[in-house]
Amino acid sequence: MNRKSAPKITEAVNFTLNLKPYETLVLDNGVKVYAINEGPQDIIQIEIVFSAGNWFENKNGIAGATNFMLKNGTTQKTALQINEAFEYYGTFCSRHCYNETATLSLHTLTKYLHHLLPVMQELISDSVFPENELELFKQNSLQKLTVNLRNAEFVAGRLIDSYVYGENHPYGIYTRPDTLEQLTVEELKLFYNQYYLNGEAVLFVSGNLPEKIFELLNNNFGKLSLKPATFHYPAKVATPSIVKKYRIENDKTSVQGAIRLAQPFPNRHHPDFKKVMLLNCLFGGFFGSRLMSNIREDKGFTYGIYSYIQNHLQQSAWLISTEAGKDVCEATISEVYKEMKALTQKHVGKDELLLVKNYMMGTILGDLNGPFQIMGRWKNIILNQLDETYFYDSVKAIKETTAEELMELSKKYLSPEQFYELVVY
Repeated sequence: MNRKSAPKITEAVNFTLNLKPYETLVLDNGVKVYAINEGPQDIIQIEIVFSAGNWFENKNGIAGATNFMLKNGTTQKTALQINEAFEYYGTFCSRHCYNETATLSLHTLTKYLHHLLPVMQELISDSVFPENELELFKQNSLQKLTVNLRNAEFVAGRLIDSYVYGENHPYGIYTRPDTLEQLTVEELKLFYNQYYLNGEAVLFVSGNLPEKIFELLNNNFGKLSLKPATFHYPAKVATPSIVKKYRIENDKTSVQGAIRLAQPFPNRHHPDFKKVMLLNCLFGGFFGSRLMSNIREDKGFTYGIYSYIQNHLQQSAWLISTEAGKDVCEATISEVYKEMKALTQKHVGKDELLLVKNYMMGTILGDLNGPFQIMGRWKNIILNQLDETYFYDSVKAIKETTAEELMELSKKYLSPEQFYELVVY
């Protein structure tokens, strides 16, 4: 190696990216397991995804509360004993509830898997939802909600979704103190019985997998009354607000406002989606974006401003999010619209476009570094009912989309009249 000469630099857009394929296993009950056997370290991640998000609840708050309380007691163990069962092995068991799905996840050393899978199985098949644990959950949730409702960013995030999708849509509805207070053990048990004990599920397993991984999974989950995931969600019609502009005073003592701009947007199945991801990155998707360069670096109105496409399975939305001083909130919005207009009137320069493309390719490359990240890519593809061509078509869109195409997409989607406009002070 000649250390007097700098190594040749290869642009990231010239990289060839490959998504490592998964293996498919099927448990005795028909539930599918997607597995990635990768990585030098003896660690493993198991994630069970249930069709049990708030899309399926008939009363606000039930899905989230049911998911949270999976770890709060079975007929054999108290909440403390369940947590001790995981902590004894230095492992981490988490649960999360989303719009369409809910998850139960385990991160552990591979050698401890046979000790911990029975505990996970117990949470799915034998949760009892003790009354005292529900009361504690409600008390903590109410306290946290009370604090969050004083935060302009939190309030803005809730309100903008309700404007874009409607207050009764799963994406637009939000938890209120009264809905938390009214939750009952009986309601949680009914939801649990339908969507966990007898619900639809799919498993994602990644890391350094033991030789008998299928036997372990099948012995613990293959005998449950779970059904294979169909990814079918009851139709929900969005009812966007007629009013487009909102100014909300949440705290009279506040010195800044939370700004949200949003418009409804198609999901990943739309032919424009892949190229719009490139346009979004250029517009406001990374630290060197147009919005950041103008509103943070040049004007100094904010510490950070970003745009993004919401990661939803059904409908979606294109959002711009920032916080700015009260006296410059309106000016900030005006600058956002100026950047939209600029993208519709002038082609993106060659160097700027190459910078954005290299950034996006580098981000994907980083996301393929390790089994958990690779499985994260596959999970997103599978839950959105897509296949591997989506990944390669997305890479192709980054590499081949032209400045002319970006201008046409800007004219189609970046019109200020299409955006809901919200400032919460």
